[in-house]
Amino acid sequence: MEDLGRLIKTHPFFADLAPDHLQLVVGCATNRRLGAGQMLFQEGASADHFFLLREGRVALELNVPQRGPFVFETIDDDEVLGWSWLMPPYRWHFDARAITPLRYFAFDAKCLRGKMEADHELGYALMQHFLPVIVDRLQATRVRMLDLFGATPGAGPGHV
Repeated sequence: MEDLGRLIKTHPFFADLAPDHLQLVVGCATNRRLGAGQMLFQEGASADHFFLLREGRVALELNVPQRGPFVFETIDDDEVLGWSWLMPPYRWHFDARAITPLRYFAFDAKCLRGKMEADHELGYALMQHFLPVIVDRLQATRVRMLDLFGATPGAGPGHV
């Protein structure tokens, strides 16, 4: 069996995390698998984990009335998934379904929030890792919406 700390250290998301912080984070982690078609989490459920994908692909879906699930993004190998665990009310805002079999790390949110509260340097380091992901995903969503509505970037309000 491979050492969990070494495996997590090799994941791009935590590759530059300080060794003492990595040790704290690893204490909240488990190594998991999920079959294709299975749900990783569902909208409205408690956001009690975040995930680092090792292998596989996840579809992020919104349930559209009278149309069913709408895939608005996919998450692939070596990416991070989930930031709803960072802010109350700690609920998922969409569904996540495995498109392919997954190998991933799951990090217990309550465990991490406790460690972040006890060690503010750890909290700051984790926020430095999560904020670029959040900004990138929001920017990608903005571009997809512009494509969806046929808007020209920079056209200003009302030019959608």
